[in-house]
Amino acid sequence: MPRTVVITGSGSGIGAALTALLRAQGDRVIGVDLRGGEIDADLSTPEGRTAAAAAAGEVAGGVVDVVVTCAGTSVPGTAMVTVNYFGTTEFLTALRPALAKAEQPRVVVIGSISGTQTSDPDVITACLADDETTALEHAERAVAEGRARQLYPSSKAALAQWARRTAVAEGWADAGIPLNVVAPGVVLTPMTTEIFDDPEMKKIMDRAVPMPLNGYAQPEDIARAVLFLASPGNSHITGQVVYVDGGAEATLRGPADF
Repeated sequence: MPRTVVITGSGSGIGAALTALLRAQGDRVIGVDLRGGEIDADLSTPEGRTAAAAAAGEVAGGVVDVVVTCAGTSVPGTAMVTVNYFGTTEFLTALRPALAKAEQPRVVVIGSISGTQTSDPDVITACLADDETTALEHAERAVAEGRARQLYPSSKAALAQWARRTAVAEGWADAGIPLNVVAPGVVLTPMTTEIFDDPEMKKIMDRAVPMPLNGYAQPEDIARAVLFLASPGNSHITGQVVYVDGGAEATLRGPADF
């Protein structure tokens, strides 16, 4: 039976690949993106997130079977916090009632292997406290101190913690809503073009994210993992961070960290 799926960041990369796969199997996809989706939205602001969730719920007729949050930015700056973290958590929270009305609701968040890397603990703490003002203050300080690149792993680490906490919170698992994170390694998308265009940056990336199994991933590789977690077949997996990273996490953290 076709399902109604809401995807943020549907216009490119993993979101576009997932949209194509879902539509090919007959599902209805409501794409949310800055421009060009079924819903144009700016997830960097509270107003934009609220409007986007309301519009998605309306287009879906009040019942949403699946939400996958792919929207994000890797451009160093405070948008890594406003879009990557709050643009995900507030959007999902707003759509939880529509998910709870579905027969087999599912949620998948796109995280990152970078969530295991050096981050700003103050940013993470503020994010998890749902304090966007303070999170932005710490993010602005990181930018001023030349630590802007720490904001990406900070946003993804906070997302993983939020998902694990929320997955078993009231209104989620007890409402039959599995909530999981898919954390890719290096994926060949427009977001990573800048890295591969710079030989030195590519060397740094290869050291930071070693991928012994089949090397860099295509967007479709990540989308296929999302498909299972978002499917009716996933009845008992929730609160998990699934690394689709060619072995990077296991290489970097070793066998004792699981």
